[in-house]
Amino acid sequence: MQRDTGGHAVALEASMRHVFQGEPGETMFTGSDIGWVVGHSYIVYGPLLHGMAAIVYEGLPIRPDPGIWWDIVEEHDVTTMFTAPTAIRALRGSDPKYIEGRNLGRTLRNLFLAGEPLDAPTYEWASESLGVTVRDNYWQTETGWPILSTLLPGLEDVALKPGSAGFPCAGYDVRLVHEETGEEVEQGERGVLTIQPPLPPGCMSTIWGDDERFVETYFTSFPDKQLYSTFDWATRDEEGYFFMMGRSDDVINVAGHRLGTREIEESISSNEGVAESAVIGVKDEDKGQVVYAYVVPKEDPETNEERAELEQSIKETVADDIGAIARPAEIHFVGALPKTRSGKMLRRAIQDLAEDRDPGEIPTIEDPSALDNIRAVSAKGS
Repeated sequence: MQRDTGGHAVALEASMRHVFQGEPGETMFTGSDIGWVVGHSYIVYGPLLHGMAAIVYEGLPIRPDPGIWWDIVEEHDVTTMFTAPTAIRALRGSDPKYIEGRNLGRTLRNLFLAGEPLDAPTYEWASESLGVTVRDNYWQTETGWPILSTLLPGLEDVALKPGSAGFPCAGYDVRLVHEETGEEVEQGERGVLTIQPPLPPGCMSTIWGDDERFVETYFTSFPDKQLYSTFDWATRDEEGYFFMMGRSDDVINVAGHRLGTREIEESISSNEGVAESAVIGVKDEDKGQVVYAYVVPKEDPETNEERAELEQSIKETVADDIGAIARPAEIHFVGALPKTRSGKMLRRAIQDLAEDRDPGEIPTIEDPSALDNIRAVSAKGS
């Protein structure tokens, strides 16, 4: 990604004031890898440009124990925190003793979550357990700063809706369009989130040394229209709130029914026996694809009977929430899900293993043994 230095600096400094509500002299803790875009933007440049202290932390939020992040917040008087929903899901599945009795709200005003769609159970757990405002936001490596937010300059503090990343930030002319025609969709209808050029300051200006690839990749998805495609599904409700549904290539096509991985994962995670989950589509001769779910249970089933009971409960939850077509064909219980050091789920690697492909080297993976677990249960399933 190539950015212009001035535009990038202006966008990040402005977003620290208008999107993240930081004040000079305060402290921001971004739980991400410094080599990823979130680390660039909101560990290094953004906070420092705005006169804030920035905390750098290497490692998972559950090591040496699931209280380490909350220790940091209390010890360093953190006012603004930013991480990925996956990290919060991991903490949600830990012993409540690591968060009980804390007074995080003494300094912490907002916990911002981005990097993947925020499911309602995770939002609700974080809000209730931390006692602070939890705010979703949405953006990409390509943009460098949020496209959607619930905090916007010049507007009153809007009501939060679980699962919504909010409204377009200043500078983004967002259009929700049909995947084939490029025509704008109606409220409540799923479409691809796009941006009408020009892109605002801070966004990529091209791909280094390859202008043609930049245009071909991002601006040619829709016939006779010049729209920047995020390649992400979203819906918009009657009040203008956007709800992100995941990558348009994270859609599972089961017998002609297009299912978003996010909605199935959210349903599974709402089951009281589940800590977190990852859903993928696996090739099937009859249906095109079927749903596989990899689930981290809150308590590991000790017997085959308990395992079967939890599996059936999860399938019923999905069928009730979404419909029988979305019911997982296979559910695999694992101790951990493979993620990057910044907390993003490695769904493509999971799919490679489920379809008996080599996922290759993944230098950003936090715990390689998690991938070994996926490999083992996938082999048993086949």
